[in-house]
Amino acid sequence: MNAPVTTRVFIPLTIRKPNGRPKIMPPVDMVPDTGGVAPHILKAIAKAWGWRRKLETGAAATLSDIAEAEGVSDRYVGPMLRLAYLSPAVLEKLLVARVPPEVSIKELGMVSELPWAEQEKSTFGVA
Repeated sequence: MNAPVTTRVFIPLTIRKPNGRPKIMPPVDMVPDTGGVAPHILKAIAKAWGWRRKLETGAAATLSDIAEAEGVSDRYVGPMLRLAYLSPAVLEKLLVARVPPEVSIKELGMVSELPWAEQEKSTFGVA
């Protein structure tokens, strides 16, 4: 049995306390990335996958259970849960390559109902 391999990542950050609250600051020579996927889309996909896992493991039996636990309506949970069923190609472009979609988050939920082969074209407008 092989021992697990440990990878250590060093990210040079500084902690500054403006107004008494700590704030993590990137190095001064780092240029922030202005493009990419909007954070609310990334959070929605992560939330959808969490809800999907709850349903698959039995931690939640219905969408109403999830809605009650999250403090939202079940009419919100249903469409958002569809994001967990996007094709692997679309998820890779959104989450790894950070290619911004050409559709809104609501339309992204509707794209998930398409066959996987059509989702990438509908999301990014490419063949």
